[in-house]
Amino acid sequence: MKKLFGILVSALLLSSCDDGEIVLQSFNFDTVAIQKCSNKEVLFKINEEEMLLLDIPSIYFPNEITPDGEPRIATISSINRVLYRKYSDNVSSSSICADVPPASPIVSNEWTAANGGTVEIITTAITITDEITGEVTTTGYNHQIKFINIQFVGSNDSFVFDEYLFGTYTTTL
Repeated sequence: MKKLFGILVSALLLSSCDDGEIVLQSFNFDTVAIQKCSNKEVLFKINEEEMLLLDIPSIYFPNEITPDGEPRIATISSINRVLYRKYSDNVSSSSICADVPPASPIVSNEWTAANGGTVEIITTAITITDEITGEVTTTGYNHQIKFINIQFVGSNDSFVFDEYLFGTYTTTL
């Protein structure tokens, strides 16, 4: 009887539970440059049929250096949004920047960052030094953008990034 009970317990422990059709999503935009719409305050990255969008006001990107250890913080909300979209085919900037987006490709899946995560922005100056006078001139600013504790929620699943480096967005004077 003990052997039968032991086999039954072992079988239960080794068997797995089916949680349905949940598929954890992930993305890789590491080698893709940040782009900006000229007519909207939207920063985005495109990787074939995927797009990662950051829709936050330009006040988070002033041409001012952030003090060490004090990044600008934008809390994810209905105003500060992060979206991950999967399209039916390769996508271009016109899919998000055009006043009337093209009919194709279409968004096949969308995951929205849930309220509560944050976007951290650290700003540094881009400078050049005059070789003759030694005078340093600021020509622009780099804004390093990092997502912290962001949960992306879709219609059928969700996934979380504890920390994800979105990239560096450059502004000029």
